[in-house]
Amino acid sequence: MTNNNPNRIASLDGLRAISIALVVFSHLSGTNGFIVPEWIGRYFELGGLGVRVFFAISGFLITRLLLDEIRETGGMRLDRFYLRRTLRIFPPYYAFLLVLIALAAMDLIQLDPRDRIHALTYTSNYYSGRSWNIGHTWSLSVEEQFYLLWPALLILAGMRRGLWAAAALIVICPLLRVYLWHLSPSVETGIGERFETIADSIAVGCVLAGARDWLHTRRPYQLLMRSKLFIAAPLAVLLASSLYDRPRINFLFAFTIMNIGIAASIDWCVTNSEGRVGRFLNAKPIVFVGVMSYSIYLWQQLFLNRNSTALLTSFPLNIIMVIVAALASYYLIERPSLRARRRLENRIVESAVQKGLQVDCAMETQAAGGAEQSVFVEPPIPAE
Repeated sequence: MTNNNPNRIASLDGLRAISIALVVFSHLSGTNGFIVPEWIGRYFELGGLGVRVFFAISGFLITRLLLDEIRETGGMRLDRFYLRRTLRIFPPYYAFLLVLIALAAMDLIQLDPRDRIHALTYTSNYYSGRSWNIGHTWSLSVEEQFYLLWPALLILAGMRRGLWAAAALIVICPLLRVYLWHLSPSVETGIGERFETIADSIAVGCVLAGARDWLHTRRPYQLLMRSKLFIAAPLAVLLASSLYDRPRINFLFAFTIMNIGIAASIDWCVTNSEGRVGRFLNAKPIVFVGVMSYSIYLWQQLFLNRNSTALLTSFPLNIIMVIVAALASYYLIERPSLRARRRLENRIVESAVQKGLQVDCAMETQAAGGAEQSVFVEPPIPAE
């Protein structure tokens, strides 16, 4: 069974499912009662690899939606973009934080004031002393900072210059990482988490979205997408991810190899969605996990804690609790907020249409005998 929803890009939810599986396995390894030791999950830095795939997908998808809007309407509705992002991200996220704050108030978990401030303001990626329970919010902070900066850059610089700026980040970020590491090795824990040191992982997806049509007209790229040797790309990503304990090589080369390999793999999966890999990625159970990946990512941190021997953080109850909490978050918070978003968007579109009709009628009244006036109706907002 495959996912036939025309509003979703083929294979992306399947890739999200693989990404969240990497994160969950990485955090599950080494937890109390789980037979897989911690070093196996960390050897290839599977959690970090999964997060990088999420970053590249976000860059690709958001840029594709924004560029489509610019091409179709000649502009970009920032208010609509931020409305969509707010209702997509904030309700599940702040519900999770509210639960953490309540648990901390009952002395069931540790959560100091700085944890709360940085998590609430999406600045956790600039606070290396955060506790485990909000440790994963650094990546959500990076994503939120991207949502704030990227649309504004496209508006101010224009589509072409904005994409060139994203391409420049792919070159600049590795140099900046190495420079910061040499300047002060003590900040190493923040390198690869602070936005300016990880932006290339998102930028590579942005560049893919902007250059994909052109790339697919190039004969060498077409051959690469069809070649059985393409398997070398994900293998290179996996190999590069194992170099995390060699800072100079990791910051300068391995990050870039992973970023480019992940972007190429995303394009391959989207392009070859009808093949065996594509059928797997688009199978309904896999797509469902991908759709739920945000809620899973939020709640897995609370129960997959290697430093705890509590019953709820011990295998197999910990993974059961992750599933239960994620399902509750998805069905009770995430889906209702998405439905509310669609209703609000429909009202905005209807209001715009009504205003257009009123203006049109007024112009027709004033121009007696004049030519018939046209009504501009914005195209429906693409689902994401």
